[in-house]
Amino acid sequence: MLGTAAALALIWAMAFPAAGDPVPYEVAVAADRAAVSTAASDEGSDSGTGVLTPEQQALMAEEADWTARVNLYHAGGGGATGNDSLGCRPVAMRTLATDPRYIPRRTRLFIPETVGMRMPDGAIHDGYWYASDTGGAIKGQKIDLYTGHGRASMSPAMRFNQRRLTLVDAGRFDGCPPSWDETPSQTTQMASSGSNAGSN
Repeated sequence: MLGTAAALALIWAMAFPAAGDPVPYEVAVAADRAAVSTAASDEGSDSGTGVLTPEQQALMAEEADWTARVNLYHAGGGGATGNDSLGCRPVAMRTLATDPRYIPRRTRLFIPETVGMRMPDGAIHDGYWYASDTGGAIKGQKIDLYTGHGRASMSPAMRFNQRRLTLVDAGRFDGCPPSWDETPSQTTQMASSGSNAGSN
């Protein structure tokens, strides 16, 4: 056994010879920052967005009102079935489930990380999500993003699964979350953007 360990140590030493003096921590960090730094951009995660609206630019600049760990859920094959907790049909890539004690239902949320996400139909996500669902396993700083029908619907958002995202309060909404075919009016969605507390 000792012979094997010595042989591996010898091979390791030949493959990775000593580079000389150790590098100070500050020098290594500075070199890493220079190699990793990128130019700032208003574009989203897939670089598919054109120009952000003034409202989106303002929301991108705001501090997060909440942060939450994300889970993805879908319809069919053991996923979600039926209507959301408001009695609405869930809208893919719009409906979001929350703990209403943490984020009230009927809150319109802006999630900067999802701006520019390319969806299965080729459309680009605008970053808006609607807290219209709840769930027994969603407690505190957790949210579930509804992705659509079947497991494949989760693929555009899979990079967000089990990650902590920033959530910005973009107001309240009445009725059901808008479908992607509708252009929701700002007046109904921003009905009470100033107040977070309210009825669930």
